[in-house]
Amino acid sequence: MNRENLLKTIPWIKRVLALLTLIIWIAVIAKIASSPAPFIEEAPYCIASTMIIFGILTALFKGLEFLEKKSGD
Repeated sequence: MNRENLLKTIPWIKRVLALLTLIIWIAVIAKIASSPAPFIEEAPYCIASTMIIFGILTALFKGLEFLEKKSGD
């Protein structure tokens, strides 16, 4: 893949990753919320899953930005 195509493709990859992350996050939160346990017991799972899911998204974005910067040079 040449530089121009890569630079055009990276923003779309970011959009798709963000959308998939949001869908996964909503599904995980819905699954946790459907549990019969009280909220005080579910809260740590909600917090941890949110941190993990969006941490992975952040790492992927940083990797794509690195590739974008590297291919732009």
